[in-house]
Amino acid sequence: MKHTAQIGEGWSLEHDGTHLPAQVPGCVHTDLLAADLIPDPFIGRNERDIAWVGRRAWTYTRDLPAAQTSDEAHERTDLVFDGLDTAAQVTLGGAELGRTRNMHRSYRFDVTGRSGELGVTFASAYDEAAAVQASAGQRPNAYPEPFQYIRKMASSFGWDWGPTVVTAGMWRPVRLERWSTARIAQVRPLVTVDGTRGRVELRVDLERTATGADRRLVAQATVAGTTARAEADGDTVTLVLDVPDVRLWWPRGYGEQPLYDVELTLTADDGPLDAWQQRVGFRTVEIDRDADEHGTGFTFVVNGERIFVRGVNWIPDDVLPSRITPERYRTRLEQTAAANVDLVRVWGGGIYEDEAFYTACDELGLMVWQDFLFACAAYPEEQPLRGEVEAEARDNVVRLMPHPSLVVWNGNNENLWGFRDWDWEEALDGNSWGEGYYLGLLPRVVAELDPTRPYMAGSPWSGSWDHHPNDPDHGTYHSWEVWNRQDYTEYRSNVPRFVSEFGWQAPPAMATLRRALPGEDLAPDSPGMLHHQKAEDGNGKLNRGVARHFALPEGDFDRWHYLTQVVQARAVATGIEHWRANWPRCAGTIVWQINDCWPVSSWAAIDGDGRLKPLYHELRRLYADRLLTLQPGADGPELVLANQGAEPWSCDVTLRLMRADGTLAARVSLGLTAPAREVVRLPVPPEVTPATGSAKEYLVADADGLRALHFETRDHEFGYPEPRFEIAVETVGQERDTVDVVVTAQTLVRDLLLQADRIAPHARAERGLTTLLPGESTRIRLHGTQGAGANTIRAALFCVEPA
Repeated sequence: MKHTAQIGEGWSLEHDGTHLPAQVPGCVHTDLLAADLIPDPFIGRNERDIAWVGRRAWTYTRDLPAAQTSDEAHERTDLVFDGLDTAAQVTLGGAELGRTRNMHRSYRFDVTGRSGELGVTFASAYDEAAAVQASAGQRPNAYPEPFQYIRKMASSFGWDWGPTVVTAGMWRPVRLERWSTARIAQVRPLVTVDGTRGRVELRVDLERTATGADRRLVAQATVAGTTARAEADGDTVTLVLDVPDVRLWWPRGYGEQPLYDVELTLTADDGPLDAWQQRVGFRTVEIDRDADEHGTGFTFVVNGERIFVRGVNWIPDDVLPSRITPERYRTRLEQTAAANVDLVRVWGGGIYEDEAFYTACDELGLMVWQDFLFACAAYPEEQPLRGEVEAEARDNVVRLMPHPSLVVWNGNNENLWGFRDWDWEEALDGNSWGEGYYLGLLPRVVAELDPTRPYMAGSPWSGSWDHHPNDPDHGTYHSWEVWNRQDYTEYRSNVPRFVSEFGWQAPPAMATLRRALPGEDLAPDSPGMLHHQKAEDGNGKLNRGVARHFALPEGDFDRWHYLTQVVQARAVATGIEHWRANWPRCAGTIVWQINDCWPVSSWAAIDGDGRLKPLYHELRRLYADRLLTLQPGADGPELVLANQGAEPWSCDVTLRLMRADGTLAARVSLGLTAPAREVVRLPVPPEVTPATGSAKEYLVADADGLRALHFETRDHEFGYPEPRFEIAVETVGQERDTVDVVVTAQTLVRDLLLQADRIAPHARAERGLTTLLPGESTRIRLHGTQGAGANTIRAALFCVEPA
């Protein structure tokens, strides 16, 4: 039977003539940090001081001892690297085993009967990129770093939310595999379902030793009590398992996520040789891209159910990805699911994530949209990159295809759009730029290896060159003009078929800033704040976003920090409420972004230290099955009930016309029903509609604990009263560290926010932005208070104030 041994221990990293202890999996940065030889790049402006690490070569070594007697029973010994970052030379006993140039592949070397010093020398990624650029020629990109010339995590070269920390090292496990006769080299499970009958077709590739070339081998597979057995014909064998009465895997919110163990064994006459095990789920998935009266649709259909996607974009959770543990994946994805998200897009400037990521998504019912790793650049299609791209695609399609959560392969991020709109065409002057990958190579690989899933050429993409790549009426759409140049109310100016990127920035939590910028007198333009703001004119866009609605606070960082959080949450809410109200014409939104890779001002809902921003709590409301919203209409505000639930939503909606001074002007109650998976939209009755442009009255809609507001003017024009409220602190159970903060409003209190991390770094509140009418109370559960009193808690409470 095959024997596997991890060899993560005993490695050394050469540095200035000395040998440092090295951790594998890991990278040069994590080893230098552990040795206290570089400062933490996340703190202050240390990023600049460690830039040299990515610009030199590094060598790892360890002893590979001779095989023990027990090991000699195996005919073959392979040295397997699951991930080498990136351009590496592998040697054993001074002789070269091979060279690599792709972070996103695995590598296998025959080391049978060999021993000695094992060495892995990594060239500078900059040197490798320069060599490829010299051969292939210059190509345009969106950032001043050479990431398109090397098959490496593009965002390690910096992004508009990330630092430039160019890594090197064995970032995934290393092991020795000892085997005889034959081994299972690759398994492709094609999983389909027809009604309640499932089918698993296992296409198995084998590798044989010379003595095993003609031996009779038998493969046997079992799933859900069904067994198939077949004799291997050469180096391949196919087993088909028809499974009756299977339960369907559903996205969260649509059903359960049953998973089935598939167990495969390979045997010879004298016993077992190898085994493979994986979990699969039975479900169908397609994307309806049919033309209609509005253009070209883009609707996910899972198990025959048409779905409005409630999605988020995912970036690597750490700029040093070897630090992302299975537990960290699970925590972040559980947070994502708790925000009522049902799809996570793995963005193309990052990595094909670890198995733990996709396993968690399988179990949590989070659909995965997987980009191939191309982003914001023109990529050469010549060798050596072309061969690497195909090998990488084949590696990862086969590795990830067992996961039922994976619902679509996407060719690239923004490159088709970039070619058309970012002045690339003239600069390229006919040179290759990646189109052959996205419209040729990658769809062929997917069709060959994983025909059970849809492929699309890119995001955004209208489906063909007959339409602009980012045409909102055709296919997927990225909405960045609003953040870059307009007010967030402009999200309502169109109804895209599917919004696969849009978002608005805000700083991280205050405790995250204090940890990342120790001792700094915080201001929007203080040195550390500017360094941790990577977007072009990011602070200018933040300030303009605030100033369009509020008086921009001068010299009051706390107020500025609060208002930027409010605007971020409101901006995303404006888009999602509008687009959900236009289902089924618009069939999904994928917010940029759920997570961060370091402490930074960004579009994230969860900051780089894992703290929840107000946007996160707003996503929970926006992505809930039932959404109540008031939308501007041609003849006044309209009431919308968007019901993504499986059952009809019948409720009494109370509409109140309120005056700014807290008095009630008019009230109407409506009994309404929104059918399952449908939207109901109707005009607000005139008697509760605020006068056009009124700064003294506003509309409130309430139903089943949900609330929607409509103001005719922007905040700095509205006649807000000076907010007044009382608070009481109530201990919860016997735990002094958990309290309920009860806030009772005496006036209109809009967008009340308890910033728990201001009380204690690890404190957290279970609520985000909340609006109270005069006389109303709300209860905010607060954890990790360390016995804080009412005055301390009050100091962490913010709300909208008169201009």
